[in-house]
Amino acid sequence: METQLLDLLLTAFSKEALVKAVLSKPADKRELKTVLTPRKIGGNILLQAETFLADNKAVHENIPPEDKPRLAELIASHGQVNLITSAGECELRRSKAGKVTLLGGEKLHRALAGGEPPRVNIARNDRQKARILSGSEPFLRLLGVSDENGRVYDKKQAKFRQINRFLELIRDCLPYLPKEGELRICDLCCGKSYLSFAAYHYFANILGRPVRMTGVDLKPDVIDFCNSAARTLGFTGLQFLFGNVAAYDAGGHVHLVLSLHACDTATDLVLSRAVAFGADVILSTPCCHHELNHNLDCPALGFLSEYSMLRQKFCDAATDALRLKYLEACGYTTAALELIDPEETPKNILLRGLRRKDFDPESTEAKDLWNRYEAAKTFLAGENHVQKTLSQSAKTE
Repeated sequence: METQLLDLLLTAFSKEALVKAVLSKPADKRELKTVLTPRKIGGNILLQAETFLADNKAVHENIPPEDKPRLAELIASHGQVNLITSAGECELRRSKAGKVTLLGGEKLHRALAGGEPPRVNIARNDRQKARILSGSEPFLRLLGVSDENGRVYDKKQAKFRQINRFLELIRDCLPYLPKEGELRICDLCCGKSYLSFAAYHYFANILGRPVRMTGVDLKPDVIDFCNSAARTLGFTGLQFLFGNVAAYDAGGHVHLVLSLHACDTATDLVLSRAVAFGADVILSTPCCHHELNHNLDCPALGFLSEYSMLRQKFCDAATDALRLKYLEACGYTTAALELIDPEETPKNILLRGLRRKDFDPESTEAKDLWNRYEAAKTFLAGENHVQKTLSQSAKTE
């Protein structure tokens, strides 16, 4: 019966009559169902398997029609399969005892074999992805990301995708920012400031919001260049300051703090300053995790820490987890998100903090969160390292 169903599916596919196959009652309880649909991808027509998971996520797999073993495996791992074509439908059912029944199979076989069924319009998956930026924006040309025709240089493609992805993550946070009035934004450890210019352009030119934005960095030549570029572009609400982020005073409440690839403990400094500014939204992508690797003192993790590569990978993840716990203890809802494909750069984790308006820093909850954060640091770095906090900040900031 399963072989007959697979033959019907492939026949419908070859005649472009396949609408979809819905595979339900999966053996793997982490899954809800899988839907097979024909898709045009890269000039070829494939079967796309979209599997819906119990945690509300979905994963995709593109299967060539000649990969019969994979398709047979999918069918065998589900208790019910509904095959829907332009010529009719059939249903495979598997009982708890393992008995397999195919309803409507013969009728569908005759319909598919008896002539040319109506062709199904097959959707494409290789359309150009709609991005917030097109590449033709003047600031991208000025920063050397694209040429005068708006074509992104090959060597800047990854940077262009990174900037667009960061803007998408900013867009996701709009509900947590004021809907009216001037937006106060800081880019700390801003470097060459691709992100500063992109964020300013997004808010001021795309959304039409009044913006007062400041980039801060310790490289005077870069700051001079960025201020000159802002004047050339007419970005009147964007300025860059030379100085240490630790000494920078934003002069009041900040709505959004950004940081892209601040190195090692500079990320901790950015987070502590963002908390001190009372930032509504914090978006930070860390870089170069070394501090914990140098100070890891946890006998329970000896089985792992004796391997240098695994030790560094663990310390990378543990450092970012500590940072998120620090933000939670300071009244933020947190998440670790993927910034860009890890194949393009290993520095692809973005830490997000959304300020809780109902958070009471004197509450029992706040004290419990801070104690958990301190306990995690002590577990990783030992009693002698407690005073040298990995966040480079104090609770009172």
